[in-house]
Amino acid sequence: MQKSVQPEPGSRVAAAQSVAFPILLALSFAHLLNDMMQSLVPAIYPVIKDAYGLDFAQVGLITFTFQLTACLFQPLVGMFTDKRPQPYSLVAGMGFTLIGLVVLAKANSYPMLLLGAGLVGTGSSVFHPEATRMARLASGGRHGMAQSLFQLGGMTGGALGPLLAAFIVVPGGQGSLAWFSFVAMLAMLVLLWVGRWYARGSPASVKPKSTAAAEQANGLSQRQVAVAIAVLVCLMFSKNAYAASFNSFYTFYLIEQFQVSVQSSQLLLFLFFAATAFGVLFGGALGDRIGRRKIIWFSILGALPFTLLLPHVNLFWTAVMTVIIAHIMASAFAAILVYAMELLPGRIGLIAGLFYGLSFGLGGISAALLGVLADATSLTTVYRLCAFLPAFGLLAWVLPDLGRKAAR
Repeated sequence: MQKSVQPEPGSRVAAAQSVAFPILLALSFAHLLNDMMQSLVPAIYPVIKDAYGLDFAQVGLITFTFQLTACLFQPLVGMFTDKRPQPYSLVAGMGFTLIGLVVLAKANSYPMLLLGAGLVGTGSSVFHPEATRMARLASGGRHGMAQSLFQLGGMTGGALGPLLAAFIVVPGGQGSLAWFSFVAMLAMLVLLWVGRWYARGSPASVKPKSTAAAEQANGLSQRQVAVAIAVLVCLMFSKNAYAASFNSFYTFYLIEQFQVSVQSSQLLLFLFFAATAFGVLFGGALGDRIGRRKIIWFSILGALPFTLLLPHVNLFWTAVMTVIIAHIMASAFAAILVYAMELLPGRIGLIAGLFYGLSFGLGGISAALLGVLADATSLTTVYRLCAFLPAFGLLAWVLPDLGRKAAR
């Protein structure tokens, strides 16, 4: 029997040979379906706002409920699966999403809308931590590429949601959401296959590293790690607070500011999500080459000139600025996630749950607060204030260079 040649650690070619691309593509596709169904929640806001006579604060509360359920449960799920990996938990999580869609389709009151949104958020909280771990295990060492490919599926699904809403949900009404339960069933079948691959491997043998091992791996003390994590949380807040203004209120802003139709506003929202998807792929792949810290620095602060211009331009330039802002800011998430995993090696589930949870939770809190502000002032005021959020990118200056620390 021919003896297998072990790849040299750190070799890009060797890592590429061991990447489990079928698994990564399956996870990315499942992420596409998952986030497509999630994005239907904000995409139907123009429909349910008129049908139920909701104000902007109530619309923001739906987003808050949807994202808060994910924020609360994701770190807990991640901590649990760090100790006891669950190969088939993704199938169960998708079941929550399926039930949530049916509840939203059949809801006849505002509390039922909140319940449906909460169930969809719960499905997301179960999906992301363990799916992130699977993507890292299948990465072959190319962690940025794997996470960006995984997130590309999610962002693409998020972009498809408003498009489907424009051509299916808006004409068909709230009840047409029930058709997307078949999409949830398809995702469950894909995740069942991925779960079997995960169960055949040895994820249970991947134990969390001790604190000492983590310090040795990245050359940082516990205090330095804590400060870096806190900075990353602040950067996530600035990124997701700004994104929340688009997810919840961008269609209303376009209708109010430029008198476009509901369908036209959904198409412009699709541009935002599509640019976000390309930004995620760009940031993750480039981060493997030039380092996560540089990508994080650029992707937050680099959007500032364009966010400041956005509230003061016409419809055409609004669309252009939207694409530029989405592309730049989206490049941060894969870099932030992988950087945090390098800060705390062996805590993949916790980091994934924490940062995906923060992504949803901070976005939900921001949506609720921005809804109150919009009711008190105007949507134009909201975007003028949010324009300064990318200035938080200056905090990236204090993040340590992990490559240099490890070399020392």
